[in-house]
Amino acid sequence: MFDRQTLRLRRARMASPKAGFNDFLLSHAALEIAERLAVVNRQFDNCIAYNANGGMLARAIRETGKAEQVITADFVPAVAAPCQPALVFDEEILPLREAHISLIVSALTLHWMNDLPGALIQARRALRPDGLFIAALLGGDTLMELRQSLLQAETELCGGVSPRIAQFADVRDLGGLLQRAGFALPVVDSDRLTARYDTAFDLMADLQAMGATNIMTGRSKTATGRRLFSRMAEIYHDTYAHDDGRIPATFQIIYLTGWAPHESQQKPLRPGSAKTRLADALGTEEIKLKG
Repeated sequence: MFDRQTLRLRRARMASPKAGFNDFLLSHAALEIAERLAVVNRQFDNCIAYNANGGMLARAIRETGKAEQVITADFVPAVAAPCQPALVFDEEILPLREAHISLIVSALTLHWMNDLPGALIQARRALRPDGLFIAALLGGDTLMELRQSLLQAETELCGGVSPRIAQFADVRDLGGLLQRAGFALPVVDSDRLTARYDTAFDLMADLQAMGATNIMTGRSKTATGRRLFSRMAEIYHDTYAHDDGRIPATFQIIYLTGWAPHESQQKPLRPGSAKTRLADALGTEEIKLKG
């Protein structure tokens, strides 16, 4: 689905000093991951923090004091270089020994995986027993306003559509993937950020600065005419603009938490093993159904 080589080139360009740095989504996700880690009542020997952009994720993890060693990782050398210690590898093919890492965190990278189930399985295998995995990735409601505006504009002008914004996973799907990957005690939750822009072109400039432009393999390889984007911007404004004329852009961030299985972890009771009736616990009378 995704052209990983194009993603690598665009993230490398984003890391150029001339490009500047603008990634409010990563900043938010890094702080949220750190908050989830801060309430965990244990220490971790080592941590792999995947997404080296600006060093924000590794810095947020270090500030929690929960990990003795934090190693930044990224699959773009130019992005990883300013962060030390750092590793360069593709998250789709983890070069980590089995049961070697006690904490793995990933911020806004997993939604670009061609094999997300495989990436989750590899992360679980790299964790020591009772090791922790926390990740943030974009969810299905992300950029829904831009998606709909592009769809309408392209249908009007071209009589059809081409892939422009990826279909990201939803909360239910990701919960199932955590279980399939073998994580214990899986937890999935999400939040929404709404950014506001003067125009749709300002939003697209922000996406480009974050290296979050179209990398779908099925995308059109020919140049897109200015007329299409002008019409999209008109539709976006007419449909979604607030009273002050600015437009909203929705970003849904889904957070995944799971543990590598260990005998010390809580396990669900066997069905039918309860020793107390629910009616007794609630202080009410049990009503038996007929038939």
